[in-house]
Amino acid sequence: MRRLACLLLLFCCTLARAELPETDWLELMPPEDRKALEEMPEISHDSPEADGTFDQKGGLKQQKDLPAVMYSARTVAALDGKEIHIGGYPVPLESDAKGRSTLFFLVPYPGACIHVPPPPPNQIVLVRYPKGIALDDIYAPIWVDGTLKVEKVSNDLADAAYAMDAGQVRLVEEGDL
Repeated sequence: MRRLACLLLLFCCTLARAELPETDWLELMPPEDRKALEEMPEISHDSPEADGTFDQKGGLKQQKDLPAVMYSARTVAALDGKEIHIGGYPVPLESDAKGRSTLFFLVPYPGACIHVPPPPPNQIVLVRYPKGIALDDIYAPIWVDGTLKVEKVSNDLADAAYAMDAGQVRLVEEGDL
C-alpha cells in the first residue's frame, strides 16, 4: 500500500510539473473578433510609422481609420486568472540593473513593434517578470508561463488588454519546434 501511495504521489508531482498546453493567440480574442479579423481587408503598411518608431511615444498605438477589430480590447473572461503557456516576441519596457528585461509587452509576431499596424490591444500582453531575462534580440521568440489577467494597460507606447505575472520566461529552443 505504501508503495502504491508513493507511486501515486510521484505521478501527481510529475503532472503538476508538466508543461502547460500552448495557448494560441487567437484564443485571447472573443469569437466575434476572430471572425472580423478573418474577414478584414488587406492593410497598408505604407506610413511614416513603418520606418520603425516603436520606441517613440505612441509607436505601438493604432493609426486612425483601421477596421474596428484592430482597436479591439475585448477579452475572453474565462482566461482571467488562468495559468497559460504562450509564445511570442518581446517589446522591452523596463530592465533591472543587470540589463535583464523585467517588464515587456508580448506580441504574436516578430516586428509587431516596428511595423504598422500593431496588433489590437487584445493581442498584446504586458508581462511582469521580476527575475528578468536577457533579451538580446527582439526577433527571437520566447515562451512565457504565468497567470493571465484581464487587465487594461495603457502607456505612451501601446494599449494592452491583458497582463501576466510570469513565473517563467525562456527563449524558444530548436527542440521546441
